[in-house]
Amino acid sequence: MALKKILNQEDYINLVNELIEHDKHYYEKCSPIISDLEYDLLLKEIQAWERSHPELILPESPSMRIGESLTEGFKHEQHIAPMLSLANTYSREELTEFVNRIYKLLNTKDIRFCTELKIDGTAISIRYEKGMLTRALTRGDGKAGDDVTANIKTLKTLPLKLSGNNIPDLIEVRGEVFMHKKIFWELNEEREEEGLEVFANPRNAAAGSLKLLDPKEVIKRKLDVICYGIANAENFVSSQYQMHAFLKNLGLPISKEIKLCTSPDDILNFANDIHEKRKNISFEIDGIVVKVDDIANHKKLGFTGKSPRYAVAYKFAPEQAETRIKDITIQVGRTGVLTPVAELEPVFLAGSTISRATLHNIEEIQRKDIRIDDMVIIEKGGDVIPKVVGVDFSKRKKDSIPYEMPNKCPICFSDVIHNKDEVALRCSNPKCKGQVLRRLIYFASKHAMDIEHLGSKVMEALVEKGFVKKPSDIYKLTEVELSQIDGFKEKSIRNLLNSIDESKKPSFNKFIMALGIKYVGAETADLLANFSRNIQTLKNITREELLDIEGIGDIVADAVLEYFQDNENLDEIDSLLSNGVMPQEPKGIKIVDHQFKNKNFVLTGTLKGYTRDEAAQLIKERGGKTSGSISKNTDFVLAGEEPGSKYDKAKKLNVKILTEEEFVSML
Repeated sequence: MALKKILNQEDYINLVNELIEHDKHYYEKCSPIISDLEYDLLLKEIQAWERSHPELILPESPSMRIGESLTEGFKHEQHIAPMLSLANTYSREELTEFVNRIYKLLNTKDIRFCTELKIDGTAISIRYEKGMLTRALTRGDGKAGDDVTANIKTLKTLPLKLSGNNIPDLIEVRGEVFMHKKIFWELNEEREEEGLEVFANPRNAAAGSLKLLDPKEVIKRKLDVICYGIANAENFVSSQYQMHAFLKNLGLPISKEIKLCTSPDDILNFANDIHEKRKNISFEIDGIVVKVDDIANHKKLGFTGKSPRYAVAYKFAPEQAETRIKDITIQVGRTGVLTPVAELEPVFLAGSTISRATLHNIEEIQRKDIRIDDMVIIEKGGDVIPKVVGVDFSKRKKDSIPYEMPNKCPICFSDVIHNKDEVALRCSNPKCKGQVLRRLIYFASKHAMDIEHLGSKVMEALVEKGFVKKPSDIYKLTEVELSQIDGFKEKSIRNLLNSIDESKKPSFNKFIMALGIKYVGAETADLLANFSRNIQTLKNITREELLDIEGIGDIVADAVLEYFQDNENLDEIDSLLSNGVMPQEPKGIKIVDHQFKNKNFVLTGTLKGYTRDEAAQLIKERGGKTSGSISKNTDFVLAGEEPGSKYDKAKKLNVKILTEEEFVSML
């Protein structure tokens, strides 16, 4: 890829902001849009500029961060020792530099290195007290992580009680949670059937699964874990190689692929051997980890920024292949978004035959100058979704012309519109068959009405037969109609009809999601559900009331109003209700005339008794509002442990600061 050279401070700021957005996609949305290699190269550009201009380093620069941010909905706890991230190397030269640097810092070449698999998963820290599993934290920001204890206990390979000899009173084990390739493929096939977005790779699937709020859902993901480290390891073992045997003795799962090496050539031989075995390993790896074996040397070597000096990751280059784009076709989504897709000459890559690759949007096509008939490089690596990473311009035909998106929908031939605030182009016709089908698929998906056995293929067949034209038709389906669907026998018919019946009592927020209101995602659906409580109130909501809900702005408010001003939508809601659908009101209580009424709160720090979401819900139930930033309109700041900059700003603005105890007494 062409690097974005930083020429001045403005370039630096722009690149920092770009990588912050990539961090959000990687850590928070679990859906990266560039490869690890591309990210690392951009990060190196930032680091090089920062070394030359240390006085201008931005505190929010990705070079200063260890990992992901903390996640709303989970309690946050401190690690007993920081969880750092490793520096990455991609070449023999960089690996040799690392080894020579170790020799120089320790003033000897008599050094052994423990080499291990670099598992492509999500880091975890697991605490055992008196041999019992008591806590599990994600990496978080390195100092504190999300408490995912309930979820980690669902992993069948992880013991809840340690075994073996000499069990420590307290030990915090470090490891990697991952998803086996087979489970990952099955999960993505299921999501595709349900009309849901597929996970980019097993790593993101594992990270996203570990942060599900319902442990019962986590069980279905069949996650696994491998342990490889201990916080404050010097208290237990003297070498990294010995650590694996120590962990195994406690009954913890470890990797079988571990080797002691004494030189760069030795390390590279191990890396090459693992690269050959890679396809036969049941989970994704993206390289090897190289650590100085003697743990006493770890403290001597120390840390640099966010990474330890005693270890490095040697990453394999992403797997690539060259093929030709035969055509670019257009998919129409449930909200009318047109997505260009490259139709490829089939090519075998990373264990499967690839014939299609998403091109995302017209900006992506223009940025890479992708055209029909181009020879392109596609990449998979750990990513299950193949992508076009570049064009071989030397093989481009002379009569090649730039690709242009259609100005008419390829399905219904209606005009294509482009809203000024979006990259996406949309079909202007809400009755477009492509949109209708995708909306119906989404309506039945787990995100919405959660109708089992009604995936995309079944829905397509029902639409094609004319049995389902709108969501309420699902609740009118009969055995006679279902018997006409290919492959549907008595058991299939019974299962689907039972699932349809079981879906009639959705939570109100899921019912709102099922309606498919433009710009309304899960978070906004929760806000609308908690405010309006029932569908009749939501139907009659005013613009003023919508804008009064913290987290809803003009665009969403207008979309909600537009939806409920459409008589066809109102008729369809009535039809759903008359066919037995009964959205369940949120369980939260509503307290009137409380002292929190119309008061604006900002929450900061870690609370002992509540997650931030729980505290925010208590405030909203009492008529208050919450915000992410402090302003002159803020009435209270609820401050937990380690509150950060918001606490200082509140003091400057003389905003009333509440301790958790004061907050509880006010409740």
